[in-house]
Amino acid sequence: MLKRAFVAADPGRIRLRFAARAVLGIGLAVALCGAVGQSLTGAITGGLAALLALFTVTDATVRGQAVTTALLPAVGLPVLALAAALHDIPLARDLAFLAMVGGGVYARRWGPRGHSLGVFAFMTFFAAQFLHTVPRQLPELYVAVLLSLGAAAVVRFGVWCYERRLPAPVGVPAPTGGTGLARITTRQAVQATVGAGFALGIGQLLSDQRWYWAVGATWWVFVATTSRGETVVRGFRRFLGTVLGIVLGFLVAVPLHDHAVAAAVIVAVSVFGIFYTAHVSYTWMMLAVTVMASMLYGLLGVLDPALLALRVGETAVGSLGAVLAVLLLLPVTTHSVTESWVERALRCVHACTAEAAARLGGDANADPAPRVAELEHILGRVRLSLSPLVHPLSPVKGRKGRARQILALLDDCAREVRGLASVAADPEASHDVRLAAACQRVEGAVEALTAGAPGERVVVVAPQVADAGYPVLSHLHAIERALVELAVPLRGARGA
Repeated sequence: MLKRAFVAADPGRIRLRFAARAVLGIGLAVALCGAVGQSLTGAITGGLAALLALFTVTDATVRGQAVTTALLPAVGLPVLALAAALHDIPLARDLAFLAMVGGGVYARRWGPRGHSLGVFAFMTFFAAQFLHTVPRQLPELYVAVLLSLGAAAVVRFGVWCYERRLPAPVGVPAPTGGTGLARITTRQAVQATVGAGFALGIGQLLSDQRWYWAVGATWWVFVATTSRGETVVRGFRRFLGTVLGIVLGFLVAVPLHDHAVAAAVIVAVSVFGIFYTAHVSYTWMMLAVTVMASMLYGLLGVLDPALLALRVGETAVGSLGAVLAVLLLLPVTTHSVTESWVERALRCVHACTAEAAARLGGDANADPAPRVAELEHILGRVRLSLSPLVHPLSPVKGRKGRARQILALLDDCAREVRGLASVAADPEASHDVRLAAACQRVEGAVEALTAGAPGERVVVVAPQVADAGYPVLSHLHAIERALVELAVPLRGARGA
């Protein structure tokens, strides 16, 4: 787990730049808040706004990211006012919080922008509970949010906009299938609201002051999950990361929270850890979040061991609420979701080979690079959907072995596709009649793997021997071999 978080491949050092830019942007936001005389509460509010702007805005283009960032205040400021106005009206506050949960999840149907605005709305309401915001603080907090979002935008789109030099990523929407309700976002919104309601009720029994941690745990378990298996695994990882973060908090946050410089350094390191590990290890991301929250509580003067222990209990309640909701209410099986994502990955492999073949055939408009980027995104979703089956605690050994085989073979396909795209980009590469035949065999293999019923015999033409003198064919034959081998774990076929 530690190796996956910190030694995982980082092509182009994207994760490193993502994390370093976050520290720079959030640091600038907090510094500006301090420079204009903001209180500690204002600085924390501004820092959180900058963090969310840099973390959750994931539109496919830089222009789209800028538009979404500009829209964040239109969502966040009214929500902040609502949370402050309802501070002393518990029933109305709780109902509004649950509405934020349902509305935030439902907004995912409008793609990355809807997701970003939904997360920002929920986290603004959450932050108001964390800081016990009241109406008289609103002018100061409005300035903090606007100033910090501006600082984050300057860093992201001006000082360090590394995305401008990258191929535009291809958006990969979630499958719209599901059971019960027609759209998966509607089903998830119902699940999240019910799970959050459970967490809110039990969380308030544990603490009438820190109950919102339970609701937050339920919310973040639902983010980026689709099937019940994914949600269960994410709930476990959230709890594990929180426990590890609490242990580290006892060692670091409790003794050092009175030292301003040390606290600032630890918060900066935690921010870096959140961004650097987010895409490879949810457990380690939650560890970093917990350490950061512990330091913020220390700066606010309320940190003690009992508070950290309460955090563990509230997180357990929130995770349990999410798990119960996905298991009992409108569940979607891991198998149905995995099947959809694997099929997308296979079709994307074929699209990559077709684009590369067209490019090598002289079509200047053909470009496999965007398809390669799309394949990387899809494989990320495949790994997430298969995570319940390959988890160390998974009791089904047969399915675990098949899932690992599928992941390994899809990774082989992705590696060969990247090599194929790099060869196609070479202006010296020439066309070969064998190339068209190999691409046709890849297409046939994909069609055979994605059509028909499980257990049905799959007939795929065996790949030819690779020609070392023509690297394009070597990559294509390797893809063919991987597709042939995928027939057994995917289709249950005894032969291919």
